[in-house]
Amino acid sequence: MAETRQPAAGIIATLIIMAISLAFISLFALSTFTGWVAYCIECMIPMQIVIGITWATKHPRFADTRRQPMKGVLLALITAAAGIVTGVLFFYTVNGGINPPTPFLMMFTVALVLSTFAGSIIWGGWPFVNTIKSPVAAGLSMLAACYLANYVIFRVFFNYGFMQGAPVYVASLDPHGLFNAWSVLVYYITVIGVMFLMLSFDLWPLTKFPSIMKQPALGIVWSAICLALGYLAYYIGVKALKMDVVSFMVRVPVVFIFGTIIVLNMLQGSLFGRIAQPLKGVLNMAAVVVVGTLLFELYGALSGRVTGTLRPGPPSYDFELWIASALLGVTFPMLIFHAEFFKLWPLRRAS
Repeated sequence: MAETRQPAAGIIATLIIMAISLAFISLFALSTFTGWVAYCIECMIPMQIVIGITWATKHPRFADTRRQPMKGVLLALITAAAGIVTGVLFFYTVNGGINPPTPFLMMFTVALVLSTFAGSIIWGGWPFVNTIKSPVAAGLSMLAACYLANYVIFRVFFNYGFMQGAPVYVASLDPHGLFNAWSVLVYYITVIGVMFLMLSFDLWPLTKFPSIMKQPALGIVWSAICLALGYLAYYIGVKALKMDVVSFMVRVPVVFIFGTIIVLNMLQGSLFGRIAQPLKGVLNMAAVVVVGTLLFELYGALSGRVTGTLRPGPPSYDFELWIASALLGVTFPMLIFHAEFFKLWPLRRAS
């Protein structure tokens, strides 16, 4: 098979993965899809992040030494195994063994994905990759630290008092944290959206300061920027423009993150690769917004055919939960499997 070059390879792969994802989603009723299905897949994403980013798909060695597609298959199986272990652990701890998964567990798992992104990208696995000689041990140690950090974040900040009186509310599972759980989760997603924005700029202008580009200075500065700009975006959307917090989540940070995955991962940054920063970043950002918005609208238009009529807005947020789960809960990890684990095989071949 002749090799397909970028950006054609990324476009073709994206369309194929999207079709497979929507076909998969169509197999389930709404409650099952946004509950058990989304939970099981999201439990795999933290390990997927470690393999794809911290290990750069070079570990474990027994998988890295294999040719495609066997390498991708082995890495996917490792991801699934890790997802099963953590999924069972969280189900009986955070969720108290209650079936089906509660909003407490679903939000905890989403926040864990965000925490793992922060640990692997913003902090670059520091201090574990700098002090532990074994890359596998360093990656697993970082993942365990992300679990712990996320648990602390969940217990300190998430409050579900707004759900009191609802059938799904369980007082013993409510952390009774400082802020409304939806507000915390949406702000956290927005913070990670800013992280992805800075990747479009290749961390410009931080790259102009060599002293900052070393950990832990980079992690501190990058975190501060993401927290500040994330709050600014959240304040403008939710406070100033009075957008519903969940609607803001799916229409702004979710769309931006999904668009970034297409432009930077699936197309491998090929659209504007020869242009210098910061113009490259501006063009990347524009492409991300356009691509993410178009695919959001496409998924929204197809939602009725795939799952059935979905009611937007409170109290159930059926449409918002469906599209967030469809874009970032299913399509996103499948895109990463193909782009990073399989390296777009068979469209592109290893050198």
